[in-house]
Parts: sequence; C-alpha cells; structure tokens
Amino acid sequence: MGVGRKRRKNVWVNEINDIIRGVCGGFLFGIPLLYTMEVWWIGSLAKPSMMMLAIALTFIVVFLLNRTEGFRRSKRNSPPYGSVTDTVEAIAIGLTCSAFVLLLLQELTPETPLKEALGKIVYEGVPFTLGVALANQFLGDTRDANAQGRTGAQASDDTTKKPDELSATFADIGATLIGATVIAFNIAPTDEIPMLAAAVTPPWLLAIIATSILISYGIVFEAGFSDQQKRRQQQGIFQRPTSETVVAYLVSLLAAAFMLWFFQKLTFGDPWTIWLEHTLLLGLPATIGGAAGRLAV
Repeated sequence: MGVGRKRRKNVWVNEINDIIRGVCGGFLFGIPLLYTMEVWWIGSLAKPSMMMLAIALTFIVVFLLNRTEGFRRSKRNSPPYGSVTDTVEAIAIGLTCSAFVLLLLQELTPETPLKEALGKIVYEGVPFTLGVALANQFLGDTRDANAQGRTGAQASDDTTKKPDELSATFADIGATLIGATVIAFNIAPTDEIPMLAAAVTPPWLLAIIATSILISYGIVFEAGFSDQQKRRQQQGIFQRPTSETVVAYLVSLLAAAFMLWFFQKLTFGDPWTIWLEHTLLLGLPATIGGAAGRLAV
C-alpha cells in the first residue's frame, strides 16, 4: 500500500518538474516576441480560420519535436499517442503562459474583446509552445547525471581548493549581464516599453517583480536544466538560491536601465517613476536572459 502511494507521489512530482521545465523553456524562447507590438496587432486582427491554422501547424511541429526530445525529463519510449498527449500538454502550457504574460503586461484586460484576446494568445503562444518543446534542447537535463556524479566526486571535491568566492561572484555577475543583454538588447530600443509603461499600474508592477524573480529562480534551480546541482554548489558571496536570485535580479535591472539610457529611451531629466516603470518592464526579459546566462558558468 505504501509502495503504491509512493509511486503515485513520484509520478506527480515528476509531472510537476516536467511542467516547470516546459514553462521555463517557454519563457526563454517566447518572451522576446511578447514585447513585439506587430504580433499583438496581427493577433488582434486574426480570423478564426488563421488561429486554427496556427494551432494546427504548431501541433505538427511540436509533435515532431516531442518524438525526438520534448520537455520531459526522460524521453518516452512510447507509441505516437504518447507524443500526442505531450504535444497537447505543451500547447496548453504555451497558451497559458502567453495569456498570463499578456495579462501581466496589460495587453489583455477585461475590456478586451474575446476574438482579439484569443488571437493575441494564440499568436503569442506559438513561440512559447515551441520553447516548451525545445526545453531540453536549450539547456539539457543533466539532473540524474549530476546526482550520480556527486557521490563519486564528493571526496575529491573536499580535497580540492575552493575557488575564490569573489572571482566566482564576479563570474556570475558577468554571466548575468551577458545573458540579460542578449535577450533584452533588441527590446530596449523599441517603442513597446513606453507603450506598456503607459498602461501599467503599481499593483501590476509588483506582479512583474514577483514573476521575474520566480521565473529566474525556476530556470536556475528548479527546472532541471544543465548543471543545476552545480549551481547549488557554486562558490560565491551570494551563493544561496534565494540571495543569488535576488542579487541577479538587481543586476538585470541595472542592465535594463543602462540599455534604456543607451538607446535614449530614458534620460537623466526624466522623473524617477518613469525610470522605475520602464526598467521593471524591461527587467522581465533581462532577468530571464540573466538566468540563462548563469547556467552557462
């Protein structure tokens, strides 16, 4: 009885981990297009037939990806119907993430017509869904390998000299800056940030802060991407998961503010509230990029 309950619990834990990995992959791949007004417009004007076509084409592509890798921790050696259910789940994750971020950015509101809302969700959900299906290809899942390798390497790790904490901290900051720049640099000079800032309210800014931190934490410490255990054992001044995530978020915000100033979207004559709103909005993609950058070190 206890064994069966434990197995059911493990199944649910594995399923939750797979969903977290898929969500994180979706954000890594889909967040740049969520800051593209042309996609908002195309989605808002899309006809139902085009929405169905977009979903059908996405289904085919994601099905083929799920037959090779997908977003699950271990590849299923199952008949095609297993990949069909994974594909439906990936599309559901992609559409849910798309709708959530559009609501967060106030591109969807209770006043938005249903047809327009569906169009935006579907068109923005396509890159998210592809990101879900490509989650393991992005950064690979080596959680098991790390877990097995830790026992054999523990003794040698104890005898080796610990890397300098200050150098490790600077390496993480550099990786965060590089990742943040790669993702957010092409968003900073566009008009999307000022447009979003004009509609956002303080409660939604707080929600954006919370979402940025949670996604960053999930990508680095929960999604099971490459070297996740290595990240937990990394040396550094702020090298606990919570403190590292908060410090990396602040670094990403600094990078976002600098990029906005560099492209003259912000000037020193602007009120501090404008700086705050614009920086927090660009901070979401910058933080996601910074999290991906930290996984590389």
